[in-house]
Formats: sequence, structure tokens, C-alpha cells
Amino acid sequence: MMKPTLAIAFAGMIALSGCLSGGGNKTVRTAPAAQSYSAANPYLWRASLDTMAALPVVSSDPIGGLIIYDWRTFESAPDERIKATVYILDSRLRADGVKVSVHRQVNTGGTWTDAAVDPATGEQLENKILERARLLKASEIG
Repeated sequence: MMKPTLAIAFAGMIALSGCLSGGGNKTVRTAPAAQSYSAANPYLWRASLDTMAALPVVSSDPIGGLIIYDWRTFESAPDERIKATVYILDSRLRADGVKVSVHRQVNTGGTWTDAAVDPATGEQLENKILERARLLKASEIG
């Protein structure tokens, strides 16, 4: 079974910005409740990007807390590939605030077919993300 080592790479900087334009002479007013939303925890978000840097990002939603990674093969196992999805489940930095789903395929006769993934793999990645998130938070406080 392939056990790829996902290296912690450079820190990803995510900048969220918004722009509201009323156009012309109109005044646009928004109720505070309309602007209220729950974004993913920024430490878990950045830690997820750092921890999973070896995989290419297909799609990401920092408000919804979803990062979808694409398939990647590694030189150590060219007939296997993996992809992952990270779910950030809370706006707070909590141990149960991140979930990682890992998928694996093997190449048999030129056809990629689904293969089993060690159930501990997702949990190990979750722990690495949490560890990185805590370090990121501590570095900004201290």
C-alpha cells in the first residue's frame, strides 16, 4: 500500500476581499445580519493548504470550508494515485473542526480503478493539519 509523505511546504496566503458598488447616485444599505456569515477557521484553512501542498488544488471555498485536491502520483509508486478533500467544519480552531477524505486508485493494465485507503490516513492528515494550525496561531500570538 502506498503511504505518500505529504511535505509541509510554503505558507499559503489567502486574502478575502469584497467590493460593493451601488453605481450612479444610488445609496446601497445592507443590514448587518445580511453581511453575517461563518467563514472557515483561517488557521485550519492555511494549515490545510500547507499540509496538503503536494497535491494540486482543483477547487476551494474559504467561506464554505471546502478544499478539493486533484489526483497525484508519486515517483515512489507510479501505478498508484491519490486525491483528497478537506472539510473545515467550524469557524473555531477545534480538534473536530477538520475532516479529510482520501481516495486512492491503482493503475491496472492502463485503467485506473478505486482501491482501499488505510482508514488511519485521513485521521493522520487531520492531526497534521491541526498541529500546523496550532503552530500558526501560536506564532501570531507570541
